[in-house]
Amino acid sequence: MSDQSQQRQILVGETDDGADLRLPVVELLTGRGFVTGKSGSGKSNTASVIAEELLEAGYPLLIVDTDGEYYGLKEEYEMLHAGADEECDIQIGPEHAEQMATLALEENVPVILDVSGYLDEDVADELLRKIARQLFIKEKKLKKPFLLVVEEVHEYIPEGGGVGETGNLLIKISKRGRKHGLGIVGISQRPADVKKDFITQANWLVWHRLTWDNDTKVVGRIIDTEYSELVSDLGDGQAFVQTDWTEVDVRKIQFRRKRTFDAGATPGLDDFERPELKSVSDALVGDLQDISERKEREQDRINELENELEKREKRIETLEDELASARDVSSAARQMADALQNTDTIQSELPGSDEDLRRLHEEIAELEAERDDLQEDLDARDDHIESLEEQLADRAAEVDRLRNETKQLREVVRDLQREERTEQVTDDVPSGDEGSDAGDESSIIQAGGDDIEFGYTSVDEDAESATDVADEPGFVVADEERDLTELLETPWISERVTRACDGSQCSTETAEKILGVFARNGSLETATVAARVDRSRVAVQSLVSELRTEGLLERSGERAYVLADNVRSELPAVATDD
Repeated sequence: MSDQSQQRQILVGETDDGADLRLPVVELLTGRGFVTGKSGSGKSNTASVIAEELLEAGYPLLIVDTDGEYYGLKEEYEMLHAGADEECDIQIGPEHAEQMATLALEENVPVILDVSGYLDEDVADELLRKIARQLFIKEKKLKKPFLLVVEEVHEYIPEGGGVGETGNLLIKISKRGRKHGLGIVGISQRPADVKKDFITQANWLVWHRLTWDNDTKVVGRIIDTEYSELVSDLGDGQAFVQTDWTEVDVRKIQFRRKRTFDAGATPGLDDFERPELKSVSDALVGDLQDISERKEREQDRINELENELEKREKRIETLEDELASARDVSSAARQMADALQNTDTIQSELPGSDEDLRRLHEEIAELEAERDDLQEDLDARDDHIESLEEQLADRAAEVDRLRNETKQLREVVRDLQREERTEQVTDDVPSGDEGSDAGDESSIIQAGGDDIEFGYTSVDEDAESATDVADEPGFVVADEERDLTELLETPWISERVTRACDGSQCSTETAEKILGVFARNGSLETATVAARVDRSRVAVQSLVSELRTEGLLERSGERAYVLADNVRSELPAVATDD
């Protein structure tokens, strides 16, 4: 990726004080975004503005349009509008997935994937899943900045219900797509209905007006409690914007109106005029049309063979009925002939002679042979399908094997890291004569940090100054480090930590790390804490807000927090119990 593309920014609106808001292109194309707001608040307009600016700069993207409202972008930009409706440039199905991904990534063709016209929701879901999988596979090799925009993301990644194959794939892209260059932005009018893992993984978020209580609670957990009320007072197009790449955590932004035709606007009484739309060249969609025509020919041939087989089976049934009737007549004739002792004369006068029987047998044999040929064609197709399914199963097994090997390697690395930390701690313990100067007192083992941070200084330091540092609230010495671990295991602390983790979708290990950082350092801003525990600011802010709600942290300044008095007061008590 060139330095120019890394530094490129797009103008999308202005801040509350009138300054331009510019967003870095590379973060939009490869990052994880979330845009939300109630109907009419401006969330789809914001998505269209970002799409317009990226298209204007020459960067392709793929928009999953669930309501058929993004075709207005074609008023100014050449885009492939694919879906099931006749208004689309081409009608496609799951069999077109690989070619669609090729056009988007290798031919730089911007795509509007309109899934609103599919009567069968399973077909639309399969189409999106296969295209997203092809984008992920191809990006592993190409590593080209590309953005996947998904409208109504809560339909694929619901908070309460089960997540299907398509939803799991979108979550996989949000977690692992960035290192391959594949970014994703989810759009929803109900953040409470979106799986929290997806929201907390986002490194840029746009919060338009929300009024429903469950939605505003999400705002309070992700940003801070004060914004849960402010978000309901935002005007049309206004939003609170969070980005991981700026010093300012939250900014109030007025997004500009999109330039292209607003196909998603609520219909009015005025005459509706559809603008003249641009389309990609016929040459680019030629391969897609070939796939459609080949699919139609194959289906027509299958229908033809099935109809022919049905006709032959009906003909065989008719001939078998005639044969049975002829046998009955022949049997009656033989019985009559035997009775009259004139077999040759009677049989010559009745239908169903041996010659007719032979003819019927031959015709039936020919029809059965033709039926067998048709059945062989169908069996061959079934065998081919089974072969492909076996290949797919083999590949899935190989993927599982590689995942297990990766897991084992990670465990080995963690064991080595633990051994290395143990050796480092052992090396820090004084030995020999160096330890004799300490008398009967236990040696202090440092877990990281400088002398002042652990509450003691060298003998050359002023004793009073050292005592002041050790007494300062929020600083923990080596024994207190152990005390904090024991304190976190007490029921009244551990239960609150568990509830905070459930509310923020963060792990207990992360919560303990954060409490340890506050214990060692006193008052800190969330950005500093996020850097020390190596988590995103969005995830840390969400967890800190929950810890504050549970009474484990308290505010010490604007966007700064410190251990609550009742937690700090328990640290010496735990040490005394030892």
